[in-house]
Amino acid sequence: MRTVAHFSFITAVLLFSGCTARLTEPEMTFTPPKYVEEMPSREEEGSFASRGSLFGQGDSPLFSDHKAMHVNDIVTVVISEKATSSNKANKALAESDTMGLNGGVFSSVGGNSLVNKAVDKLNGVANIGFSAGSSSDYAGSGSSTKDASFTTTVSARIVKVMANGNYFITGRREIMVDDQKQTIQISGVIRPYDIDQNNQINSAKISDAKIMYANEGDIDRSVNQGWGSKIVGAVWPF
Repeated sequence: MRTVAHFSFITAVLLFSGCTARLTEPEMTFTPPKYVEEMPSREEEGSFASRGSLFGQGDSPLFSDHKAMHVNDIVTVVISEKATSSNKANKALAESDTMGLNGGVFSSVGGNSLVNKAVDKLNGVANIGFSAGSSSDYAGSGSSTKDASFTTTVSARIVKVMANGNYFITGRREIMVDDQKQTIQISGVIRPYDIDQNNQINSAKISDAKIMYANEGDIDRSVNQGWGSKIVGAVWPF
């Protein structure tokens, strides 16, 4: 009984794990990469005030570049992603084999009729041939084409200024229109000199970039499979 109970428990665990593996939705974590956590923050240098200066002092002087450079500063990320791929493959195989085996023929050089008759009977048994042949052909082809593009803008916040001067940024934007929610989230590491004069940076210049675009609402639920159907599909073996 214990063996049956253990077997039933293991079967249930495996079945449940298989179901959950099919039911879980794809997830994306926006935590900083490990090297961002390990790298210490840059220490702020003390400001050296110069009395009588016409250019001002402090974090926001009069004549300065209005680019994001401190923690909690905002930088605009221009997301312009395009993926294009095309694959084509053809394969053809042909094989043909032929094999033949013929039996030996005996002959009589004498004039004895009995011997000749015996040789003829022997040839009728020995002169048996065998032949075989085989052929196979295979031809296959496949092609795949993908063309996808995504363009938008998201404002991100500097979360950490690393010792080498790079910034780790993260940003999120949610839009609700007619009970349809659109979520755009981004994170990654950028270099300060990649930020242009308009305080913008292209997503192609973000290291370890993670970009998520998701929809929630009635339309999304109508095009996705229900959880009951997912359970049946997960356990149904055929």
